[in-house]
Amino acid sequence: MSPESAISTATALPTGTWQVDKVHSSVEFQVKHLGIATVKGQFTEFEGTLEVSPENTVAYGTVQTASVNTREPQRDEHLRSADFFDAEQNPEISFRSTAITPVDEDDFEIEGDITIHGVTQPLKLKATLEGTETDPQGNDRVGVSAAGQIDRKDFGMTFNAALGSGNLLVSDKVKIQLDISAVKA
Repeated sequence: MSPESAISTATALPTGTWQVDKVHSSVEFQVKHLGIATVKGQFTEFEGTLEVSPENTVAYGTVQTASVNTREPQRDEHLRSADFFDAEQNPEISFRSTAITPVDEDDFEIEGDITIHGVTQPLKLKATLEGTETDPQGNDRVGVSAAGQIDRKDFGMTFNAALGSGNLLVSDKVKIQLDISAVKA
């Protein structure tokens, strides 16, 4: 275990194993369309775990690429195709942290490896502990938000079209936003 992979006592992230509650969580992305409008999408099928101990903390999860939803069925089908996710050949996006570093009491950076379209690249997320609570059923919960950005070309997703203005049909930058509510196992 490297020192970077441990959560120090400087963060309030509670110890335990936490399973993502997908009913109260979201995995979303944003990308520019035509260089002027932001298109937002989400994945509706995902799972994740956060294992927190004084010695080491690890976050990992998967997303089912076929569950992409941008509220436009034709676009979603195109995103599932070989031009983008190639969901038939690459049914999952996966992430596993390699280091979690506190920034202050509630904020931390998560470094890890993300695999999209069969290609693994490093990803850094800025994360915030949103709080802890016991729900009405007596379950301990933790809320975490995290954001990062990737370049889709780094994952072999190069489909595009140049417009007369010089803008591209789809930007290469993709913003990622996670809002997680997790239940203590």
